[in-house]
Amino acid sequence: MDVKTLILGAGAAGLFCAAHAGAGTLVIDHAANPGEKIRISGGGRCNFTNLGAGPGNFLSANRHFAKSALSRYTPRDFVTLVDRHGIAWHEKTLGQLFCDGSARQIVSMLLEEVARAGADLWLSTTLREVAHDGSVFRVVLEREGARREVRARHLVLATGGKSIPKMGATGLALEIAAQFGLGLTETRPGLVPFTFPEGRFAALAGVAVPARVAAGKAAFDEALLFTHRGLSGPAVLQASSYWREGGEVAVNLLPGQDALAGLKAARSTAGKRSVSAVLAGLLPARLAEAIAAETGPQGNIADQSDRALASLAARLTDWRLRPGGTEGYRTAEVMVGGVDTRGLDGASMEARAVPGLFVIGEAVDVTGWLGGYNFQWAWASAHAAGRAIAARP
Repeated sequence: MDVKTLILGAGAAGLFCAAHAGAGTLVIDHAANPGEKIRISGGGRCNFTNLGAGPGNFLSANRHFAKSALSRYTPRDFVTLVDRHGIAWHEKTLGQLFCDGSARQIVSMLLEEVARAGADLWLSTTLREVAHDGSVFRVVLEREGARREVRARHLVLATGGKSIPKMGATGLALEIAAQFGLGLTETRPGLVPFTFPEGRFAALAGVAVPARVAAGKAAFDEALLFTHRGLSGPAVLQASSYWREGGEVAVNLLPGQDALAGLKAARSTAGKRSVSAVLAGLLPARLAEAIAAETGPQGNIADQSDRALASLAARLTDWRLRPGGTEGYRTAEVMVGGVDTRGLDGASMEARAVPGLFVIGEAVDVTGWLGGYNFQWAWASAHAAGRAIAARP
């Protein structure tokens, strides 16, 4: 069987690429249903893009690589498509856009676009072999108990990364890229909760607080959530993508506040209150009690010296923690790292050394922040590859 383009992966990037690559395109996936990660995203409502998405919201060994694709397919472009399909949506905080209804609407929209483009979709199809004979890619597929060879002028790797293996995620795109000589950067789980030994925060499980969480040179102001296993919440997930094994994270429980000035003011105006009671006016009660017990100030706030208050303020605004690890790919929303962008053309996502081979979406060493950025990269990189393929005979 001969096709113009074979796309491996019927997720966000694969389906969107097919919609732009057009007739003669075949999309395959080993799953029984397309777009499974789309379906579960955003609590079932799909945070399908972010209005503020730009190169600065992405991690990559080459921070400039994503500029071309992101500039040529913007969040507004995707919103226009969503509107054209009559899908109602709303903006939450920080530019995040969600469906009013179900994430399944985005999947249905993509399938309609694929059908309109004249592309085909094979599900429950397993890749057995892939090779290049110098002119075309030869791929052996297994479908409905039979093996079939497909010959394609273009091969698109859109199988994603290693995150959430229970949804079928694998490192297949990385394996095929390496087979064809493309370089890979180090990969690790991203947008993932931190774990700590000995249930350090088990007593605080369920407590949430606005915080600034920093790792490396990045800091994020969003919610922090204590769990039985460690720390989670948007601020923690964001920082996790910048954290490296063995490193520290810095937590500010009172972002935007002068903690020391507040404590000194309390000493002057409410001196008879206990330290934990004063802290409870700033933080959730369980967290306030835990901090007071751990940091050591006893008695009333009036009894505390300037030095003691300074130490307590530092604990509130620059709490240094060293996670034991993360929850790993099991719960990670993304994979950080991937196919080295030095081997790809940023305008088309085509491999420089292997004409006809394209890599898009999460498999590329471009990883977005939490909040719709990774979907926007999927749309933008898929659009770049799809348009480049469609322009060829």
